[in-house]
Amino acid sequence: MPIKTIRLELARTPEHPMGSSEYGYEFRAPLTPEGHIDADAFRDLRKECRVRRFWKGEPDRLGELHHTRHREWAFSYEPGEEDDEPFFRLDAHVFRPGEYVTIREGDGTALTFKVTQVR
Repeated sequence: MPIKTIRLELARTPEHPMGSSEYGYEFRAPLTPEGHIDADAFRDLRKECRVRRFWKGEPDRLGELHHTRHREWAFSYEPGEEDDEPFFRLDAHVFRPGEYVTIREGDGTALTFKVTQVR
């Protein structure tokens, strides 16, 4: 199962009514042919499933995609769950350009991101 690089960019918000390419994530994950995260392949490839969080005015954050003990998918930057940024129902999402996903930021804010690239 090949690993894909997925780019997420901030979707529309009150502060960014057109969305913004200056806020988002690029991460690597195995996908099924239908575009879902392949949980079985992830078990073998988890060390390759890295994330880069890019946020205007802040340094990039590097971390990993992981499956938490609460059975959620999340981005994590440090050991422990305090800084985790969980996805809302990641296992149900299809990763294709034009699709949307919701991520709960470290401060608890839920933001929607648009899939802009899968390569």
